[in-house]
Amino acid sequence: MSTHLGFASNQSRRCLPSVAKPRNGSPFDPTATRWTFHDGIATVSLNFGSLEWASPALIESMKMVLVWYAEHASAGQLKSHFYKLRRLVDFIAEQRGGEVHEISGTDLINYRSSLRPSEECLLGAVASCLKKWHALQIPGVTEDALRFLTQVRLKGAQKGKAVLTMDPESGPFSDIEIQAIQDALNGSYAAGSLDLGDYVLAWLFILLGQRPQQFALLKICDVIASQRVDGSLEYIVRVPRIKQHNQTHRDELKERLLTPSFGRVLYEYARTIEQRFEAVLADPKQAPLFPAERKPVDQPFELAYHMTSYSLGRRFTQVVKALKVWSERTGTELHITPTRFRYSLGTRAAKEGHGELIIAELLDHSDTQNVGVYVKATPEIVERIDRAVALRMAPLARAFAGTIISDDSEAIRGDDPISRIIDPRFDDKLKPMGNCGRNGSCGFMAPISCYTCNSFQAWVEGPHEAVLAYLIAERARLMTEADVRIAKINDRTILAVAEVVRRVRKVRKEAADGC
Repeated sequence: MSTHLGFASNQSRRCLPSVAKPRNGSPFDPTATRWTFHDGIATVSLNFGSLEWASPALIESMKMVLVWYAEHASAGQLKSHFYKLRRLVDFIAEQRGGEVHEISGTDLINYRSSLRPSEECLLGAVASCLKKWHALQIPGVTEDALRFLTQVRLKGAQKGKAVLTMDPESGPFSDIEIQAIQDALNGSYAAGSLDLGDYVLAWLFILLGQRPQQFALLKICDVIASQRVDGSLEYIVRVPRIKQHNQTHRDELKERLLTPSFGRVLYEYARTIEQRFEAVLADPKQAPLFPAERKPVDQPFELAYHMTSYSLGRRFTQVVKALKVWSERTGTELHITPTRFRYSLGTRAAKEGHGELIIAELLDHSDTQNVGVYVKATPEIVERIDRAVALRMAPLARAFAGTIISDDSEAIRGDDPISRIIDPRFDDKLKPMGNCGRNGSCGFMAPISCYTCNSFQAWVEGPHEAVLAYLIAERARLMTEADVRIAKINDRTILAVAEVVRRVRKVRKEAADGC
């Protein structure tokens, strides 16, 4: 046994190169205890010193295998295999009560037995690495281990559970939640509390649902404005494809058409970034669309000043979390992750009747094997919203953004008659719903849009019950006469009006009780 281990160690040392060259990253020394390098826009740091129960021979063999993954696969795969191998070695050491020299079939059988059914995918994920290990003829994985992996059927990770169950913490956002995020985003930007770069980044996630790595790879030259035949401008963003076999970053770009309103904002933002890099790069159009605060060390020249995918994802998450948007499903602040926006895009596409091919195209999948879950998740149960439901859900959604006042005397612009919001559909005596605290026209349809605006000051004596009755009746009519998506377009406004009704009732009751 000791002779075999000595051979393994010597062969590994003989074969382990002095320099490894990742497919998309900077060279690094694979003989070091800690591997640290940039793989395109990803930062990789693997500490082999944390493998405290693996023998030196096994560590060197593991390095040989992981060098292959560094040079032929993505940084994500490399890191995933490292951490799953470390977990496996830790388990074997605990079972054996000492240092681990090799991975045997018995070890894998015991490891599988220790996993819950939902965790069996952990062995399935590491199985491909162990098979590659053996195929490379690197010592450390025994023949009986390979036989076990070849004969056993292992469960993969359950795909799409969060989508199928519409999980309120990790699944797609509801239509009301997405609308709440959009309203908060626009309101924060209009108030000047949100940076333009953060604003366009957030909207790209909402509209395109791509991965953080794809947005981190964007350059100024990817935002294009072209003139149509009628003279109007068409805005396009070219999104880099990832997870494509045998391709480096930005080898393939996919054009995404943007709405004119957002496209114009994004194009103007791109021009400001281009101007910032005129004195920094020879071709400022090669500057990143979302630049890092400082140039990362050892970053490839063609990706200079690009944020890492982790940093960009964290920036986006922090931006949306700061909006403090509440969920009508949980009554708490929304749990924000980039993946949830991706799930939401696929779910919305399925609701609109698009098939697997279209959804795969939208989510940038090369095939349809992972998008069927979106189609299976529909058709969803059409939510019934009546007065009672709306009043129960209203406190959870927190859709009403304004304040409650008694009359003009408490209004911000009480001395300005134009600030009064009146609609004869809801009160033939022209009783105001409230006042608008905003100077100038907002361009939205009053009074319906007012209830989700933070400038709205609702009167206690306003005809809010009539507004709520009108919106619920209109929703019921559209459910039978039009598309469900159109019928649900004012659902968040219904909850906002219901919240005003609920709070006004409370104010009146307290007044009647002499409080």
